[in-house]
Amino acid sequence: MAAPPASVPLRALRGLDALNFFLADVRDGLGPYLAIYLVAVRGPEGGWDEATTGLVITLAGLVGLVAQTPAGALIDGSRRKRVIVIAAALAVTLSCLAIPFLQSFWAVAASQSLAAIAGAIFPPALAAITLGVVGPRLFARRIGRNEAFNHAGNAASAALAAGGAILFGPLVVFWLMAALAVLSIGAMLMVPAAAIDDRQARGLTPAADHGEARPSGLATLLADRPLLIFALLMAAFHLANAAMLPSLGQLLARGIGQEHATSLIALCILAAQVVMVPVALVAGAKADRWGRKPLFLAAFGVLALRGFLYVVSDSPYWLMGVQLLDGIGAGLFGALFPVVVADLTRGTGRFNVAQGAIATAQGLGAALSASLAGGLIVAAGFDAAFLTLGGIAAAGFVAYLLFMPETRPGSIAAGGEPPAATLQPAE
Repeated sequence: MAAPPASVPLRALRGLDALNFFLADVRDGLGPYLAIYLVAVRGPEGGWDEATTGLVITLAGLVGLVAQTPAGALIDGSRRKRVIVIAAALAVTLSCLAIPFLQSFWAVAASQSLAAIAGAIFPPALAAITLGVVGPRLFARRIGRNEAFNHAGNAASAALAAGGAILFGPLVVFWLMAALAVLSIGAMLMVPAAAIDDRQARGLTPAADHGEARPSGLATLLADRPLLIFALLMAAFHLANAAMLPSLGQLLARGIGQEHATSLIALCILAAQVVMVPVALVAGAKADRWGRKPLFLAAFGVLALRGFLYVVSDSPYWLMGVQLLDGIGAGLFGALFPVVVADLTRGTGRFNVAQGAIATAQGLGAALSASLAGGLIVAAGFDAAFLTLGGIAAAGFVAYLLFMPETRPGSIAAGGEPPAATLQPAE
């Protein structure tokens, strides 16, 4: 990473590293482990199958997506970003720790809905804190570093989950999340509040500083054509991607049993996360030189290939090998998404509310993905589900190629300040 400006405290940068590492497993909640626990541990005798589990994930996703835009607006308007992140981490962890004690469908759905609301805080908060600390010139490179530490954290927690599940059973993932939540709180406190420029964190610059304006709402954001196209494409990406790993976990649980499935899915996550670390670093380092569009096209292409290759064999070794492709697609996506949003909202003061608005579209795609895949698995089998998800990703590739412009400001590649986006500064 390029040397930070002298005004950026080294402690703040180290805090960002630690925060992204320890918060990695907390920010996504139980993820695929929830599907394994409900289907394999409780099973049909407890009223849980792939379709029922998919419905819980869908309901939680729908609640979470409603929270996305308000979460972005909250971050844009708040001067207490550290407190918000800590509260969200505690809420996600407590919601997930309650799962073993909840029996009814609606109780499980409510707990995961609360986790989804709290989880909506993390993406805009982490991006805003990063932008507020390092500024726009170093943002793309720093986001790549953030994502590398995030993926390294996911890899470490997956390794612990894989080993712990063998020794102590699948419930170990619940206690692992609690430990990581405590560590993430400590990491957040490493970033001094004074190191975060709150105006810079919402995308304002001195040239576009029009006072303490409130961020605009969703309707104004979606009136901007590039933002609308990007939101729709991100929904397609998540519609294709979100259900792939949980479906893989259910396939493994059916074939080899829940104890081995928990360990193998953790190993799948571990392998993919190890790949994501260098991919995110390269994407962050090269996005200003290569542009955003070629890298995003690669993410869509790899996602489509992954869906198609899952159906070639049901061997656990083959499936784990295919899962490595997730490291490329997700690594590129995570490093580029906030950078493209920053490109489109530069100078407007709407960076975080725009992230929230587009994340709402992502959440809708992810929520529908779980129900789509669950219904296809029950009706037509796993191959039909994977092929459908891969086809959606392929359609997204074509749409991004044809309709999404390159967003990199020319002056960024030349080392200058990026120009203001097409949106007007928030009034």
